[in-house]
Amino acid sequence: MRVTQSMLSNNMLRNLSNSYAEMGKYQDQLSTGKKISRPSQDPVVAMKGINYRQQVTEVEQFQRNIAEVHNWMDNSDSALDKATQAMQRVRELTVQASNDTYEEGQRENIAKEIRQLKEHLGTIANTKVNDKYIFNGTNTTKPPFENMEALEGTVIPPATGADEVRIEVSSGVKLQTNVLPGRVFNQELFKDLEEFAQALEGDTANEEISDFLDKFDGHTGNVVNERADLGARMNRVELVEDRLETQKVSATKMMSDNEDADIEKVITDLKTQESVHRAAMGVGARIIQPTLMDFLR
Repeated sequence: MRVTQSMLSNNMLRNLSNSYAEMGKYQDQLSTGKKISRPSQDPVVAMKGINYRQQVTEVEQFQRNIAEVHNWMDNSDSALDKATQAMQRVRELTVQASNDTYEEGQRENIAKEIRQLKEHLGTIANTKVNDKYIFNGTNTTKPPFENMEALEGTVIPPATGADEVRIEVSSGVKLQTNVLPGRVFNQELFKDLEEFAQALEGDTANEEISDFLDKFDGHTGNVVNERADLGARMNRVELVEDRLETQKVSATKMMSDNEDADIEKVITDLKTQESVHRAAMGVGARIIQPTLMDFLR
């Protein structure tokens, strides 16, 4: 086969163009830190990258959900702690009022404090966090107890919300984040408090006043039991949170191994390609002979 000067020139230009393309690829990898910049360069890497990125995004969303769960549970636990303190004070006042040494005026003063504690418990039941009422089930836009300012010794109506608020914290796993008001802040609690206040204001025997101790101990037990259940759920949330963090680290590592370029290897390959390119240009300058155009200049 006859080899012409134009064939040599075309081959050299084509090889130089390929060499430039290789150096351009290495330059893109160094600039972006990624193996590929277009799916067409390696469809397998691109498809795996989409799947790994989806896993990381899913885990990050679950972690945001966990933060919302902590917000609900931490505030619920704090509110139940305040409710427990209020009920302990109610019990102290009940023990004091059952004492024979207390006069009518002193009992009326205790009745006033009991009503204040009743309203305080109602305020706790209306706890609002992040513009949501956390003790009214899924009906978070309405308070469980309305018209708190107009109580004036009346019995508070029962809470309306009775549904569990569940938030997904892992794939297919939804945890209850709220405390149902009917188990703690129910109508019976406020009714007993009001009846106790009325008994203190009336001519009630000490034995009848002492009977309220068992009722209030029962209500206090409800608060404590509900708080214990909440604590168990909080412990589970922490376990789920640890597992999500492990999943995120694993998914991020897989995504990095699939997409990120090995910078040390890329630099070595780029230096090698530069040497090859320079050698190709030197050989091409020797192979291509002068043409008539060179002598016409």
